[in-house]
Amino acid sequence: MTTAPVTRRRRSGGIVLGLRVVGAALLAVMGWIHLDLWQDGYRTLDVIGPAFLLNTIAGFGLAALLLVTPRPLVHLVAALGALTAAGTLAGLLLATTVGLFGFLESTAARLWWESFWVELAAVVVLTALAVLGARHRRR
Repeated sequence: MTTAPVTRRRRSGGIVLGLRVVGAALLAVMGWIHLDLWQDGYRTLDVIGPAFLLNTIAGFGLAALLLVTPRPLVHLVAALGALTAAGTLAGLLLATTVGLFGFLESTAARLWWESFWVELAAVVVLTALAVLGARHRRR
């Protein structure tokens, strides 16, 4: 019988769709956090302000792109989203530990922990989607 491969494909298709939606939501939240902080005063910081605005555009743009990209190419957008989230997370950790572009952040800052968990989750979800999407594409 051929039902096992069909069932496996349907299950993997559902997982990919779920990861796409969750990944897009995480990217959008990441963008929203950076927009909110940019409006709250981070826009006045040299380098950091424009970086927050770029992160806002990237977060919202990649979220939308992840939802509309044809399935055979979704692994590429997921990989780009994972790299963006990882870079953002690295920037947050650098700014908190050694400073970044002359700016030193604190874990007590507004939305620091929310940003940390959203970015970490985005890296995990989007990496899983990139791997699963690439593996599914090879079949």
